[in-house]
Amino acid sequence: MVVIAHGSRDPRHAATVEALTDRVRLLRPGLRVETCFLDFNAPTPARVLARLHADGVREAVALPLLLTRAFHAKTDIPAVLAEAAARLPGLRIRQAGVLGPDPLLVSALERRLAEAGVTPAERAETGVVLASAGSSDPEAIAVIAETAREWRLTGWCAVRPAFASAVLPRTEDVVRELRAEGVRRIVVAPYVLAPGRLPDRIADGARAAGADLVAGVLGPAPEVARLLLRRYDAARPAFTRSPAAVA
Repeated sequence: MVVIAHGSRDPRHAATVEALTDRVRLLRPGLRVETCFLDFNAPTPARVLARLHADGVREAVALPLLLTRAFHAKTDIPAVLAEAAARLPGLRIRQAGVLGPDPLLVSALERRLAEAGVTPAERAETGVVLASAGSSDPEAIAVIAETAREWRLTGWCAVRPAFASAVLPRTEDVVRELRAEGVRRIVVAPYVLAPGRLPDRIADGARAAGADLVAGVLGPAPEVARLLLRRYDAARPAFTRSPAAVA
């Protein structure tokens, strides 16, 4: 498994990604799990894949550490993998699906809210802001909105999407909107995997608007680690169905 994270200048980002992949290794002893980054951090996907090739590995599942299928999953990562496959004959690379949407991610969000202090008894009077990093890709935005709609059906007073960049509304706008509607308790659930500039923007906006609680990022939640393995297992059989090097 080659986990491809976005990368960040914030050192907490890489540390969180490493903690997540460490949990994956614990769940699946014997599986070789490598971590790489598209930007800012080392190693790069090209370097990791070259090392696997040099070690005699012949099949690799590249797993985008992304919550939605947007530009990085559709363009950046396929280009990186295609270039690597052309340089490394004999290494077959399969790109797995992105992590979201999936019920395990909602379970991870619930875990983080519980850790922040939200109790089951408070659910019916609590409004949740599902705060994503944001994207210019309409497909990704639609997935976040649908996740919020489905999560609302589990008993929360309200669940509304918000975005730290690219599109509106911002986290602080949704917090104020819910407060104006009379929601008694408002919590913000960052729908992001690791700390960095945009998660900090989410937290700052939430606090400035008077949110009652801000949960932690998903990070190395057990549900996220299990989801990585689920995506890996779904991609592995493709090696026996198709001779293509990259898909």
